[in-house]
Amino acid sequence: MDFSFSAEQEMLRQSARTLLEKECPTTVVRRLMDDAAGYSPQLWATMAELGWLGLTIPEQYGGSEASYIDLIVLTEEMGRAVLPSPYLWTVLFAEAIIRGGSDHHRQALLPAIARGELIGTLALLDSPSWDLEQIAMPARAQNGNFILEGRKLYVNDAHIADYLLVAARTAASGRAGITVFAIERGRAGVGVQPLQTMDRTRKLAVVSFDKVQAAASDIVGTLDNGADLLEQVVQCGKVALAAEMVGGAQKVLDRTIDYARVREQFGRPIGSFQAVQHKCANMLIAIERARSVTYYGACALSSQGPDAAIAAATAKAAASDGYRDVAGEGIQLHGGIGFTWEHDMHLYFKRAKSAEYTFGDANFNREIIARHLAA
Repeated sequence: MDFSFSAEQEMLRQSARTLLEKECPTTVVRRLMDDAAGYSPQLWATMAELGWLGLTIPEQYGGSEASYIDLIVLTEEMGRAVLPSPYLWTVLFAEAIIRGGSDHHRQALLPAIARGELIGTLALLDSPSWDLEQIAMPARAQNGNFILEGRKLYVNDAHIADYLLVAARTAASGRAGITVFAIERGRAGVGVQPLQTMDRTRKLAVVSFDKVQAAASDIVGTLDNGADLLEQVVQCGKVALAAEMVGGAQKVLDRTIDYARVREQFGRPIGSFQAVQHKCANMLIAIERARSVTYYGACALSSQGPDAAIAAATAKAAASDGYRDVAGEGIQLHGGIGFTWEHDMHLYFKRAKSAEYTFGDANFNREIIARHLAA
């Protein structure tokens, strides 16, 4: 398979890198970590003007209708910059609307997302597990409507989201009986409690639902059959996040190599020592392994191939292991300075750890691969 990018995709990559290096250096990242919103509205507006927010949205709804390959070009560059942004979650919210939303949902929500006027996120987890069969929060039928009661854990950017994609149980157990709703954050009964987290570049919250009323028109997809839709959205998320992790890992390696060229020990640059060279070589191997399967995952999703689920899980498993290990080695090779708050290496290490468990860690995704291979 040819993994080379088109001229347009390379232009997208270069323009994204140039913009993010200018508008989101680590000094800005640190400022946004302490900001209540956790992102830059000005940069968000610029991203909308450049068409990034509507990248995968169909043209009839104001988007570019680009492929997942174009998407990973962007998210890889965002990973290099450790960009604090609700971009990934808004893209996945839009993906759910594209795949399962009603005509009303598509007309009302997708153009607003493309224009940068609407932020969305996913509210899926009732427990730390990304196993969709564990979804348990009930949506009780009442007079043709539904009453949502319970809470969702680890919801990204819930404090700034305009809409939540909420997974609730309307019947049975396991994969059956899951229904997906598009709910405004400002709807009566919805509460958001921010969480203190290790990776402050990503804001998480617990979202509570206190007798929240949802109509049948709020359903995305079909009643009791939301598991397949969620699985497709999560697969897209795995590949997009894996690309982000690859970008972050590559930046760690680049900075480590630059440091090894100038840091001297015993009168020589530490990069001249074989032990350091071997560690850098192993870091490169881990990155290239994750990059290759991530690019393949994007191709499989774009072509809607039968191996999309395996490809997405493989990409996430490789990126989870790779980014964690590369970020850890980067700190080690920087020595004492790498452990300090003043150095940027800890930003990448913490992002690696938070991203590792999003959409399931490597072991979780290897189990998915094993189940598909055994089927």
